[in-house]
Amino acid sequence: MTADTVRWGVLATGGIAAAFTADLVDLPDAEVVAVASRSEASAKTFADRFGIPRAYGDWASLAADDDVDVVYVATPHAAHRAAAGLLLEAGRNVLCEKPFTLNVRQAEELVALAREHGSFLMEAMWMYCHPLVRRLKALVDDGAIGEVRTVQADFGLAGPFPPAHRLRDPHQGGGALLDLGVYPVSFAQLLLGEPADVAARAVLSPEGVDLQTGALLSFDTGALASVHCSIVGGTGVTASVTGSHGRIDVPDGFFHPERFVLHRDGRDPEEFTADPADGPRGTFRHEAREVMRALRAGETESPLVPLDGTLAVMRTLDAIRERVGVRYPGENPESPEEDGAGALLSL
Repeated sequence: MTADTVRWGVLATGGIAAAFTADLVDLPDAEVVAVASRSEASAKTFADRFGIPRAYGDWASLAADDDVDVVYVATPHAAHRAAAGLLLEAGRNVLCEKPFTLNVRQAEELVALAREHGSFLMEAMWMYCHPLVRRLKALVDDGAIGEVRTVQADFGLAGPFPPAHRLRDPHQGGGALLDLGVYPVSFAQLLLGEPADVAARAVLSPEGVDLQTGALLSFDTGALASVHCSIVGGTGVTASVTGSHGRIDVPDGFFHPERFVLHRDGRDPEEFTADPADGPRGTFRHEAREVMRALRAGETESPLVPLDGTLAVMRTLDAIRERVGVRYPGENPESPEEDGAGALLSL
């Protein structure tokens, strides 16, 4: 790494890897120097598409590449523990897609590896790096709406997704919660911290993953958060934060918003909009810039996406899955009488 350029590696070649890489190549201080896949042909095709000089047909070669400053892990999330763990063991810095891992045990293992090797590690929760989300949080933290009483957030896709799709495959960590529900949960915990109690219900697929899930998070302050996710119904992808003296509404795409509206008691509504200079709505540049800022500063984690916060979100996701009876292959089951507890319906 130089003062001017951070050299990136990309592990995986799917859609999210392509979207992130497309943003990286537009950043003047970022250089994508290597890509790896389990398929050499896939890696070479990806490298040709983005002008990347080195393409590897295995993960270990990328992990051993000392010309790489940081690696973006974009595998399906069931492979995050293995991929990020391999990189961290080799001393690489890592930005790992969300959800960080399948469960908190795996997440704790990655955090321990990063701290043992003194490597940078961050979950790619791009929402936390979004300028408008940061502005919303600053307003809440400054008391603009008083004490937070409730948070509501939803994320649903219309589908339908066939049984063979990764979103319905338990071996790939399928289901609405880990793919989509991680956003409403992370939004709530950005503003309220870790809940003291979790209640949840879900509709399960024949494969045993959640098709839609609703959860109520309770906090020691007396606040409540209602979160919902679905892969069988498209929602507004909205969020609202209500306080003792006002409310903030995010009317669309709360995890990468173009605007939000602040309602303060006794005042006219105020609309906050994204700065066009920040780039298009779906850009990943903000999280890439935060990674590069942290690396240049010698930091091993980001204050915007702290590892303790990532672990707290994973604990909540685990708690929700426990209550609705979703377990993935290889996870230790709880007592047999709790199997399926909380599921409203199995379709």
